Amino acid sequence: MAEILKGGAAAKALNAETAERVSALRSRGVTPKLAILRVGERPDDLAYEAAAMKRCAALEIAAEQITLPNTVSQPELLAAIDALNADDSVHGVLMFRPLPKHLNEPEACERLHPAKDVDGITSGSMAKVYSGVGAGFAPCTAQAVLELLRHFDVDLSGKRVAVIGRSLVIGRPAAMLLMQANATVTLCHSRTEHLAEITRAADIVVAALGKAETIGPEHLCPGQVVVDVGIHYSDAKQRLVGDVDFDAVEPIVSAITPVPGGVGSLTTAILARHIIEAAEKSF
Repeated sequence: MAEILKGGAAAKALNAETAERVSALRSRGVTPKLAILRVGERPDDLAYEAAAMKRCAALEIAAEQITLPNTVSQPELLAAIDALNADDSVHGVLMFRPLPKHLNEPEACERLHPAKDVDGITSGSMAKVYSGVGAGFAPCTAQAVLELLRHFDVDLSGKRVAVIGRSLVIGRPAAMLLMQANATVTLCHSRTEHLAEITRAADIVVAALGKAETIGPEHLCPGQVVVDVGIHYSDAKQRLVGDVDFDAVEPIVSAITPVPGGVGSLTTAILARHIIEAAEKSF
């Protein structure tokens, strides 16, 4: 039986640390604040917004919601971003994506100041992830992969890690963060040849392919740690599943994250920490 790496335990420890930092800021007259900028009413955006608001309330982080209609124009969206950039009381901004197709999403992302970009959507944040220099933060989900492994004392130094998925939201930044922790990373994707050979040779496998239950027993071997970042609803199983076929691989590997209850449980805790770090830097 594999050890189940539950994100809730890691989130609890991270939130305790964040609460202490919030208290220290408040004692110096600084109230950390998040602004959530949402266009439209996408159900997944609403769910994450509710979770973020709940986390902020629990940690005494101020939070403001700015909701724009689906019909908002590009100039109106940019004006809203400009206002948040100029508001010194706002330390972090979370802008939901994807934006409606009539909007220029890259331009909107670049309009946000990297110092307030607490979810890694600007090129400035990406530069920070890749170079270690500058303002901005890693995407929360990518950072959550690292925090979960650290919480469970998974040694990364010198270890072989296969990251499956090359998105700018998870795969590529997670690979860079893992390399910064001295792991030896192979970045794979949907067109990688002989994928199973690569993943079986790894000590740690991070699945962020975006396809339900794609990674099965043929991709894994005993002794491995598996981090499943995917989340999908399975009509056949009538429940949420990940990119990994959990039921099939759990008897094989040494440790694995569940879906739900794994990496996703950490994302709002990472978001809160990024807000605090942004407030500390501004102070």
